Formats: sequence, C-alpha cells, structure tokens
Amino acid sequence: MSTTGATADPLAALGALPGVAESVESVRKAVDRVYGHRVMRRRSNEITSEAALRGARGSAALSGADWALEEVRRRSDFSGDDEARAIGAALRLTAEAGQLLSIWRQSPLRVLARLHLVSAAGRADEIGRPRRAGEQVDEPLVELPLPNAEEAHGRLDGLAELILAGSSAPALVTAAVVHGELLALRPFASHNGLVARAAERIVLVGSGLDPKSVCPAEAGHAELGRAAYLAALDGYVSGTPEGMTAWIAHCGKAVALGARESTAVCEALQRGAA
Repeated sequence: MSTTGATADPLAALGALPGVAESVESVRKAVDRVYGHRVMRRRSNEITSEAALRGARGSAALSGADWALEEVRRRSDFSGDDEARAIGAALRLTAEAGQLLSIWRQSPLRVLARLHLVSAAGRADEIGRPRRAGEQVDEPLVELPLPNAEEAHGRLDGLAELILAGSSAPALVTAAVVHGELLALRPFASHNGLVARAAERIVLVGSGLDPKSVCPAEAGHAELGRAAYLAALDGYVSGTPEGMTAWIAHCGKAVALGARESTAVCEALQRGAA
C-alpha cells in the first residue's frame, strides 16, 4: 500500500471505497451481538480466554499447523516439531498482544519487533528486527513476490507513520491494512503471518471495536480457509480499489466469524455445557 499522495488520511480514503461501509456495519452488528450477550456481563474473562485459545489455533492453522482445538487445549509441550513450535508461537503471541496496546499507540515498530521476538524465540540473531539485505525469508505459505529489504524497511516506516498520525477510518480498515501490509512485506526473516495476525488483533482491541478481545479474527480467517485468505491477499497486493475492498471485506468476515464463535461459547456457558 502506498502511503504517499494527495490525501492526508489514506486510510479514510479506503474506508470510503464502495462496499467497505457495508463490511464495517456487518462487523459492528456481529460484535454488538456477542457483547450484548448476558453471559458476557458475568463471565467475560472466560470468553476472552477461550477466544485467545481459538484465535491462536486459527493463526497457527494458517501457518501450516492445523491442529484440532482440543489438541491445542490439552498439550503443554510445544517444542517437539515445526507444527508444535508454530502452535506455541501463536499462543505466546496471543498472550503478549494484550500487553502491548499502549506501546502500539506510541511505537508500532517497537511492538512489531517485540511480537517477532516472542514468536521466534530460540532462533539466531535475526529475531526481533527486520530482515537485512540478502537474508532469506521463511514464509512458505505466502508465495507473493518479496520486496527487497530496503523497500520493506521504507514501507514499514510508512505504515508506522500512518498509525502514529491517526485516522478517521473505521477500525476494520486500519486492522486490515496493518495485516495486509505486513503479509505483503514479510519484513522479518520468519513468522510474518503470525505477527501480522497478532498486529491485526492489537488494532481491533486497541481501537475499541473489540476491547475485551472476544472476537478472534484469526479463527475466522482459518474458517474461511487458506485459499480464500491468499486470494484476498492478492487483492490487497494489487492495490486496486476492487482488490482493497475485497481484502477489507475478507477481514471483516473473519472478525464476524470470530464473534460468532464467542457467541456460541456464551450460549454453551449459559446452557452449562462448557
């Protein structure tokens, strides 16, 4: 996404694209539904914990570790193989994201570095910093052309400037752009997908759209499927109005599906089934 041009608020311009307002309204209704549930008034902490688990499972699934929810729930050791490590990284990121909300508003780049450090624990000196020229990127499930390190650094700085400048755009639009730009850039040597989805969560929570973090977009993205996810990402990378609208709509569907999962959890708790 280009951050230059005549408009002082490019995110707001995206919010004005045809069809985006409908996606924003659909998300708002889904979020309001779960927040209005009577169980949320008494047991919101339980809903938040369950949403975190489901979100982590969903994010890991999109990175190639598609485990059943109950398997994630029962396991305590996530060091055995690549899939287990991906699950562990997703769980760590979900736990860490909630601690970084205030820092995000002051230094998005610092938060992204921290997210990468948390996700890539145990790797070499590449952790916690953007990749350098010549370094390889381990992100096999995203096959888009890879910007070189210099371009990635410049666009990452531009993204941070957008966040710091603030925008009148709906939270969904900002979250979708943060998510899409990080996937397009793959600024780190590894774990870019996990970091991008954790950053999307931070925006959705910090914006006030989902302040209790009970609408796990990662679970929704996983439910929509990897093929649809990558197809929508192609739209973002195209930079066309139609492609951007399709990506924002896809992210909106993911948030709405995450909200639906938590609504179902509320219903189960109300029935005493969970």
